[in-house]
Amino acid sequence: MKKRPVELVVISDIHLGTYGCHAKELLHYLNSIKPKTLILNGDIIDIWQFRKRYFPKPHLKIIKKIISLSTKGTKVIYVTGNHDEMLRKFSDTQMGNFELVDKVVLTLDNAKKAWIFHGDVFDASIQNAKWLAKLGGWGYDMLIVLNQCINWILEKMGKEKFSLSKKIKNSVKKAVKYINDFEQVAAELAIDNGYDYVVCGHIHQPQIATKTTKNGSCTYLNSGDWIENLTALEYDQSHWKLVSYQKDMESKTSSEELEDLIDVDTNTLITTITSFSNT
Repeated sequence: MKKRPVELVVISDIHLGTYGCHAKELLHYLNSIKPKTLILNGDIIDIWQFRKRYFPKPHLKIIKKIISLSTKGTKVIYVTGNHDEMLRKFSDTQMGNFELVDKVVLTLDNAKKAWIFHGDVFDASIQNAKWLAKLGGWGYDMLIVLNQCINWILEKMGKEKFSLSKKIKNSVKKAVKYINDFEQVAAELAIDNGYDYVVCGHIHQPQIATKTTKNGSCTYLNSGDWIENLTALEYDQSHWKLVSYQKDMESKTSSEELEDLIDVDTNTLITTITSFSNT
């Protein structure tokens, strides 16, 4: 499969180690592109909900693929989120083409500045009641599992799939207001600090929108997630676009691609993640 060259790719909220993660689909997408820079914008490994008994091979392959991209010339920047906040103690670490940060500012086309961070700093429930946020994360994961079962039945019946969480979000006024407030606060801060773009994750709501205040305007972007929306942001030839996973991205992984995946021992990885989750 011919890989599509892309200047910059942003993905977030993969939540490796949870039942809702669509790791196979993400691997197909990553195998379809050749990015110069890959931004992992938080909640990549879900350390909050990590279970020793559940880290299947497709999830491990994502980590191998990211390492492989890094060793083959792609600059990989891992921006920490709330579900992988334990990694923040290692912020500003750099190893070859891999960098771990809490936020990053990129200059695009030698002129425009993109401010990239996960976005959990705006979430009061995380800042003030972390136990409640973790409980909500567990509940969301169970909702996704239930949704998958329902969609399996609907598919067998020849009916269209649907998203329970999206339906709940769209029908609850507080959820809609939270999303709108999140976008507006992020945009206002970006404008006040002179950024042209602000790129977030966290709320699992893919978006590209122009935001305007009395002090100016900027483009707000959100990469969505790989639980429900299966979306990524791409910047190429001075243009941003949201890319949704499509079936035509699927192809059998070639033997060359398999050889390129760096060997990572599963037990070692699980032990490392467990050590983070217990700190």
